[in-house]
Amino acid sequence: MRFAIFVFRKHLFFLILLALLFLSLPIGAAISQAAEKKKQAGQAPMRFIIVRSLLCMEDCPEWISAEGRITTDTPGQLRKILKKIGDRKLPVVFQSEGGEVDAAYAMGRMIRKAGLETAVGGTRLKDCPADDTRCAAAIEKDGSPVGVTYSDGAYCFSACPLAFAGGTSRVSSQWAFIGVHQITTVYKRERVSYRIEYKIVNGKKTEISRKEVGRKSAGQSSSTKLGKKAAAALTGYLKEMGVSADLIGLMMSTPPDRITIVPPADALRMGLNTDMLAYNEWPGMPLCVAGAATDAACHGHSAVEAAGAPATADTSEKQPTTLPMDFLLMYHGNCQEECTQWISAEGDITPDTPARLAAILKTLGERKLPLVLQSNGGDMDAAFAMGRVIRAAGLETSIGRTRLPNCPTLDPRCKASMAKSGPTEGEVSAGGAYCLSTCTLVLMSGTPRIVGYSDIGLVRPTTAEDRKFFAYFDEMGVNAESFETMMLATSIERKNIPRSQALELGIVNGIIPYGDEPGDRLCGPDAKESLRCPRKAEAEIAPVAAASN
Repeated sequence: MRFAIFVFRKHLFFLILLALLFLSLPIGAAISQAAEKKKQAGQAPMRFIIVRSLLCMEDCPEWISAEGRITTDTPGQLRKILKKIGDRKLPVVFQSEGGEVDAAYAMGRMIRKAGLETAVGGTRLKDCPADDTRCAAAIEKDGSPVGVTYSDGAYCFSACPLAFAGGTSRVSSQWAFIGVHQITTVYKRERVSYRIEYKIVNGKKTEISRKEVGRKSAGQSSSTKLGKKAAAALTGYLKEMGVSADLIGLMMSTPPDRITIVPPADALRMGLNTDMLAYNEWPGMPLCVAGAATDAACHGHSAVEAAGAPATADTSEKQPTTLPMDFLLMYHGNCQEECTQWISAEGDITPDTPARLAAILKTLGERKLPLVLQSNGGDMDAAFAMGRVIRAAGLETSIGRTRLPNCPTLDPRCKASMAKSGPTEGEVSAGGAYCLSTCTLVLMSGTPRIVGYSDIGLVRPTTAEDRKFFAYFDEMGVNAESFETMMLATSIERKNIPRSQALELGIVNGIIPYGDEPGDRLCGPDAKESLRCPRKAEAEIAPVAAASN
């Protein structure tokens, strides 16, 4: 009996089935990444360098230069550099053609948590050749490279804008490019082999162990359609960063082998940019804090404050003592070939300013020339009247400084250089120009109304002025309710309005395109047909590359 039991046990032992089964099991690991342009395949992975400004002697600004392709390892590299800088708030200056979306999300969240600013720009280290602007030799000298940043031709494409969105302030210039396209989800398939052991007990086969013994690629597939999980991740991330979901529509309308450049006006409107750098500002400059010295190396200075001009106010009684607004019919270029013309309006708005505006418009007949403003403001009722005249005439408005030839700096529109009859020759620029207080009421009447690197300022009205103030807003199609909400959080004395908020409110509805200046766009009536003047001047305004209201 004992023998029989032994035999049975031995027989049961050999009934244990040892099998090598090679199962082909698909691995559904979907990797979300931005589809990149073909040339990106050769771009090196992103590298971070802490750079000190070459353009100073002491207390030099520093920034984190982030250039290259975003990979799965990039967040880890960023984490190391953030640990290195400690509590210092150094801006992150991006130049990248994109990479992996999940890595970009992680980077953006790290940047936001650290309270850092971001910018689009390239970095050129001292003594590096033009084809290797961050050469190793410049870094190895002492471990703390010096250099400069630049905007011209700098770019942040594909997944890069998602990392860029993490900045507490996010800036670029009109010489740099932010571009997006569809997110491509890549599904990788693998063939996995396992060694599996089974045991049969009471006639049933039971798995007792499983061990992977091999893995081979089985190809991959991709899709540009966002699944529910990917769409929720993207939407949630943009909301977290304060960027409008409108960016998704722009991304998904662009094939993965192309890049759509986001216009500055749209970048500001969607919150991808919080501001644009002025002509004399560079990527890597920190945002100016309240009360920053005029010579501080930071972006966001008020051009008027820097020039020592008084703060704006809401009535003419508080305006600085300057000359009343005058109007000059200007031209730039050879009007027998190519030239542009505009109406320059500079000075304080007084009760008789609307009548003088109407008079100059009458001399122009049906011609619709742009009105270029520079003013500290003035009489509110006069500003209302000017705005209604401009809206009825269908004129474009913008902000700009007009300069006449051979005039001294302190008298830029000297009478000696004004034409005795007809238009006066001169130049116009947005840099350092301003339209403050009630001047902004005039600005918002334009169709269109565009802005470059200029200051916009407007204050909350007094209780007595409140009703007619906001009635005028409604008349001009500007969001009065949002303006009032914004003003409640600020001092009643003064408010400089960033371009992003001016666009959101509808005070302006476009950004002056790169290469253009305010008003310097419409050809004169005698100009010959050419590339710059595609047709002789007509009683209409040429299209503007700007966002609609």
